[in-house]
Amino acid sequence: MSADSWPLKKIVMTLASTISDEDLLRLVLAGDEDAFTDLYRRRQSGVYRFALQMSGSKTVAEDVTQEVFITLMREGARYDPERGAVAAYLYGIARNHVLRRLERDRMFIQMADASEDVDALAPVSVIADADPLADLTRNEMVETVRAAVLALPAHYREVVVLCDLHEMSYQEAASVIGCAVGTVRSRLHRARALLVEKLRATSDGKASGVVNQARCFA
Repeated sequence: MSADSWPLKKIVMTLASTISDEDLLRLVLAGDEDAFTDLYRRRQSGVYRFALQMSGSKTVAEDVTQEVFITLMREGARYDPERGAVAAYLYGIARNHVLRRLERDRMFIQMADASEDVDALAPVSVIADADPLADLTRNEMVETVRAAVLALPAHYREVVVLCDLHEMSYQEAASVIGCAVGTVRSRLHRARALLVEKLRATSDGKASGVVNQARCFA
């Protein structure tokens, strides 16, 4: 590629970064492979993190992410902008695949093989910038919070993941789950209370800092 072509490439990259998800999806449905690549790069990380946070398994998260974008290519025409954003549509597909996988496995797979993904599963309050002393207990705190989130029933876990970890609004989460906004609100309230109870039960005094961190949910 000649030096003269670089400005054009930068223009193309800039345009790709500013085009909306909806426009990218329309291009994908018209057969534009570059648009699919752009949409994948933009949304793959969030979908993967959601599946990881819901399942506790990197293998499940990788499989679900792949299935989400395969489904998008096959069934993307079903997307209805009146029901929510493209991102919510993708999360909804991911949710369905995760729940089917968990039901099939009949158990929640733990994160023994995913220590490098600690930050991806931790609430923002837990992984925020900390001083050196706080860093000494950070991993223990994250592991405890992760275990508490994974121990929640799926219908409570998903609202915590969507609203607290992915910072979605009640409306956005309701679009993903396919329920009323009031249902999201009530489930989240109960889920946060359950999290605090679980963290208190496992704190034994020495992990009281974890409980304090968990209060951000409430």
